Amino acid sequence: MSAVLLRASVCLLLLLFLHRKLAASANGGDSFTYSGFRGANLTLDGVAAISSGGLLVVTNKTTQIKGHAFHPSPLHFRNPSNGTIFSFSTTFVFGFVSEFTNLSGNGMAFLVSPTTDFSKALGSQYLGLFNQSNNGNSTNHVLAIELDSIFNPEFADMNDNHVGIDINGLKSNKSQSAGYYADGSGLLNPLSLRNCEAMQVWVDYDGQTKLINVTLAPVPMAKPHKPLLSDTIDLSSVFLDPMYVGFSSSTGPFLTSHYVLGWSFKMNGVAPDLDGSLLPLLPCPRSKGKSDVLDIVLPLASAGLVLITVGIIVLLVRRRIKYAELLEDWELEYGPHRFSYKDLFEATKGFRDKELLGMGGFGRVYKGVLQTSKAEVAVKRVSHESRQGMREFIAEVVSIGRLRHRNLVQLLGYCRRKGELLLVYDYMQNGSLDKFLYDEAKPTLDWPTRFRIIKGVASGLLYLHEDWEQVVIHRDVKASNVLLDHELNGRLGDFGLARLYDHGTAPKTTRVVGTMGYLAPELARTGKATTTTDVFAFGIFVLEVACGRRPVDPITFGEELILLDWVLENWRKGCILETSDPRLGEEFVVEEMELVLKLGLLCSHPLPAGRPSMRQVVEYLEGNAPLPELSPTYLSFSVLAMLHNEGFDDYIMSYPSSVATATSISEGFQKQMGSSAF
Repeated sequence: MSAVLLRASVCLLLLLFLHRKLAASANGGDSFTYSGFRGANLTLDGVAAISSGGLLVVTNKTTQIKGHAFHPSPLHFRNPSNGTIFSFSTTFVFGFVSEFTNLSGNGMAFLVSPTTDFSKALGSQYLGLFNQSNNGNSTNHVLAIELDSIFNPEFADMNDNHVGIDINGLKSNKSQSAGYYADGSGLLNPLSLRNCEAMQVWVDYDGQTKLINVTLAPVPMAKPHKPLLSDTIDLSSVFLDPMYVGFSSSTGPFLTSHYVLGWSFKMNGVAPDLDGSLLPLLPCPRSKGKSDVLDIVLPLASAGLVLITVGIIVLLVRRRIKYAELLEDWELEYGPHRFSYKDLFEATKGFRDKELLGMGGFGRVYKGVLQTSKAEVAVKRVSHESRQGMREFIAEVVSIGRLRHRNLVQLLGYCRRKGELLLVYDYMQNGSLDKFLYDEAKPTLDWPTRFRIIKGVASGLLYLHEDWEQVVIHRDVKASNVLLDHELNGRLGDFGLARLYDHGTAPKTTRVVGTMGYLAPELARTGKATTTTDVFAFGIFVLEVACGRRPVDPITFGEELILLDWVLENWRKGCILETSDPRLGEEFVVEEMELVLKLGLLCSHPLPAGRPSMRQVVEYLEGNAPLPELSPTYLSFSVLAMLHNEGFDDYIMSYPSSVATATSISEGFQKQMGSSAF
């Protein structure tokens, strides 16, 4: 009997202990504060580390990596008595430090997760949280507050500088441009996530009202009364029990460090304030206001070593002449994007032939390694004789340098020296796509990779045509201008021929430029490049990737195969799939291959109005809209080409829609030529 009583007493004590433990949690027992992280016991993975100065380095200045940092103990967010989620509050101070001004990658997120294992997550735009297969899945059970500094249209990002509330995926429930609402005026004051400035975030969740607030402000400003973001979310279906809290970050092609300077958390209460005097300093780059000349000359002059000073000045003058650059007042606004010639000369080892990556009509491209950051870059040397032309070219190139999209090769900056312009780009480890398509020494690209590249280039062109602040016409879309990064993602590059104009205005007539085989037929008559001429080139590019053939492919001496006509003829015969690259064998998805081949033909329609917009192209490729029901006769290029001389192109262009439907075009043909033409 005594043994039974003893067991009962033990069970009662255990239940009492558990009750007190849960009560402590409910009353705010789960709380911690890190005013600096020196000596902190965190769970770290990837490149995450704690610096000697007490900074939590989630990712360092390394490209294409990820890192995670978690509070080591899981927390109980769920009330055991009724299953609701406790209120909680957290605040942290963070900062992004990038090698290049106004360029950063990719961002950081505070997260609540049932696990600390993110080994299968991707970096880059996925922020080390998800991958292509699980992004958006309800089984993730993740809440994330993203601080995103890259524009990714696939996640419906609003811009390249925003804060978002994410549930189980990177398409935010709600997002807002980074900034804070001033207490007095209530106006939104913008902040840049990329300018090496320490900022503080507050995240507050009310378990009763299900309201989550996210507030942002520069350090040391007090917390603004009005939050930047508010959303009503019932986290009871998201949170399991227990859950971990921490940070995730990733970098893309830009050398960026993501830091957390301090962090506090409180369950059922307000997160404790951080002691600003204990927070480590953000390691921003040192200002270059003081010149090397003064660093050397003044100490020597003060020591009275006049002769040595003169000798050094002579050497510096000679060195300055060697690395002399041109800089005029009008270029000062482009300062953040300008590299010194000396740095580029040293990076490319004097532009020696061993570093040569390739040659083109616009100059030579060299591989370089910047000495200060060890970042790999590609440096293009372009000659230009006209001073005014050079000025216009630089203004346009630097404007294009503001483009931000993961499927575009990023222009990092430029340097001007005498009659030469040097353009600095991301270095793409796997070179150009055409080498993989035609160089037998290269491994064959499988179909999933090709399909991903096609979709990526389409997304990049959509950004250029419709989603950026101006319309950008690339004018030279082709396989050799699509570069592949370390993950074989396609990035459209070489904007040397690109032109910009404002939305709602017409592009100016220019001389015909581009590459034979990719030129839309109307260019020969009008000389006017438009978004539809880019679509035509994209259509040829699509066929090129799917078929593994050049647009004009020599087959015998004096005889050439026109890729466009060949694919159309095979479709007319009912064997369009036989045009697929024989190196693929049968290792492709039939529906995707058929979609790509027919889409390539549709995009390269001889009449501009018969081509889809890039937004429609992306919808077709993503499966969000069905490809129009077409027949080979609708795309009969030989018949349609004859209609140009009859003014039919002008008739088609009179349709109010930017892309005429198959039905309307077919009706137009019947009016012009009669049904016998089909």
